[in-house]
Amino acid sequence: MKAFADIIEIGTPLLKRFGLSAITTARELCPEIMVLADTKTVDGGQLEADMVFGAGAAFMTVLSCASSATHEAIGKRAAAFGATVIVDTITESGEAELLPLNAVFPESFGYVAVHSPKDARLAGNTSTSHIDAVRKMHDRGFLVSLAGGIGPDTLEAVIAVEPEILVVGSAITESASPKEVARWIRDRLPNPGRGWPWDRK
Repeated sequence: MKAFADIIEIGTPLLKRFGLSAITTARELCPEIMVLADTKTVDGGQLEADMVFGAGAAFMTVLSCASSATHEAIGKRAAAFGATVIVDTITESGEAELLPLNAVFPESFGYVAVHSPKDARLAGNTSTSHIDAVRKMHDRGFLVSLAGGIGPDTLEAVIAVEPEILVVGSAITESASPKEVARWIRDRLPNPGRGWPWDRK
């Protein structure tokens, strides 16, 4: 993936299986590529942030339903490490409002993750409401990380709503030719590499 990925994600199951060594191994294999630890943190924010950022992750995820105290604790540690937090709305998937209208996050929170749950998709839910929700998040001023069911079949619709981050999982990892799928997706992105939080005006 080195030639095609801006970020390498250590998914939640991988992180649970191998722990922090998954992050350090990714950093060793791809030292020039930033690593996202998909921790889906809901409590113990300071400890988990120190663990994953200390291991070299540039990003971590925290659930949107976590308390404001957890958000604040992670935000402070992310700022200390020069890292970025992604607030994941997976627990609100399919709801009319993914975030409360008055939602405010620490400055180090760079993205809102609009996330279609894998189990729902495996159970037959083919909804693309998460793709449709990207524009709504943009209208509210958030940068968006879009995840869930992204691949060749949905790429045209995804590109149309212009999320800042595309999280592509099984379309690559379960392919017989992961490199070629990654290349195919990357070649079709109209403006790859845009949308970093530190480039925000």
